[in-house]
Amino acid sequence: MKKILLSLVSIFILTLASDIPTRTGTFPDKEMKSQNKKIAKLVAEEISSTLPQVVDKYTTLVSIKANNSTLVYKFEIKTGSKSDETIRKEDHSRMKKAITIGICQSSSKFLEAGINTSYIYISAKTSAQLFKFEISQKDCIKSKK
Repeated sequence: MKKILLSLVSIFILTLASDIPTRTGTFPDKEMKSQNKKIAKLVAEEISSTLPQVVDKYTTLVSIKANNSTLVYKFEIKTGSKSDETIRKEDHSRMKKAITIGICQSSSKFLEAGINTSYIYISAKTSAQLFKFEISQKDCIKSKK
């Protein structure tokens, strides 16, 4: 009896689904941009509810916000005895490379859809901005070459 009822429900759902008009092709740019803004806002709201998050012994994710269709992450770095200027000089290129690779791997679907990522790193000691990395799909294409 359960199998018959389940079959009837399945047939009913399939019949209903075939009557629902579907959209094929691509979304117009205006709709896609609007959708991306909404997605970025929802992602930021969801992640914000879990902050702050310790990333490693030096880094803590302290905030995330949506700026149009860009997710802006803010991290705080414990720099120890190093000055902000030393951190900027010694770690910029290494961090940019590592972050670009990481975002390109973990956020490829967002990037392909046009939702970009910005990482801002500030000093836990001075609150000064140390780095800002803005990553889009074109950065991922460049890093693969």
